[in-house]
Amino acid sequence: MRITVAGASGVLGRAFVPLAVAAGHEVVGMTRSTRGAAIIRELGATPVVADALNRDQLAGAVAEARPDVVVDLLTDLAAGDSASNALLRTAGTRNLVDAVSAAGVTRMIAESISWVYAPGDTAADEDEPLDLDAEEPRLTTVRGVAALEDAVREMEGGVVLRFGQLYGAGTWYAADGQRAKAARAGLLPATETVTSFIHVDDAARAILLALDWAAGAWNIVDDEPAPGTEWGPVFAGAVGAPAPTFSPSGDIGRPVSNARAQARGLALTRPSWREGFRQL
Repeated sequence: MRITVAGASGVLGRAFVPLAVAAGHEVVGMTRSTRGAAIIRELGATPVVADALNRDQLAGAVAEARPDVVVDLLTDLAAGDSASNALLRTAGTRNLVDAVSAAGVTRMIAESISWVYAPGDTAADEDEPLDLDAEEPRLTTVRGVAALEDAVREMEGGVVLRFGQLYGAGTWYAADGQRAKAARAGLLPATETVTSFIHVDDAARAILLALDWAAGAWNIVDDEPAPGTEWGPVFAGAVGAPAPTFSPSGDIGRPVSNARAQARGLALTRPSWREGFRQL
């Protein structure tokens, strides 16, 4: 299968591309920079430099690659700016869907997030509505996700993967990541907010499985959603940080169910962050 991966040099792309290549797929990796192109080449894929916010450049790159499926892993997380990431999810995904459709491709898998459901005590499945009544700054993120998912659903074979909070090599929740540095500085509070995690390697395997999944949304999270008061001390201990102190956030969050994906074959190598954090 010919697969084009947008955002292939990012954290999740670096985990997914080698799996796809090893599975025998022909992979073209898109990136905005020559540095990213070098990374993609080292991963065993063919790089192409194209900016998702440049419609003409993107359309040309997709047409030339002639993919059977496009995997959208576009993110802009370097600055930790939710507005810039939302722009990429809205304008970038719109451009990518239009380019894919113009090239006659009907199959697309897109990276979304799972912490955009409305707060509640019960585990959210994929049929729950997104939290479009949220206040800012959360509303910017939710609207960006909604725009991304609406665009992908226009395609006959549009698959949306709602990932939990990624942890592992290259993520904010790595031993050398932003959250670990904050924890060691005593700046990572333990809150009541419930988070659903997923190890980046399990997330990459889910993308590979999703090549054969039906169109629609799928939650890709581990088996143990938990409040920060539970996972915070475990994470801190794993990265050599002092135990965090409790700081109420006013947001209970929402546990997320992975039942649909597990029924379709998702077998996690790290079913809980408890074991996963200790391996950081």
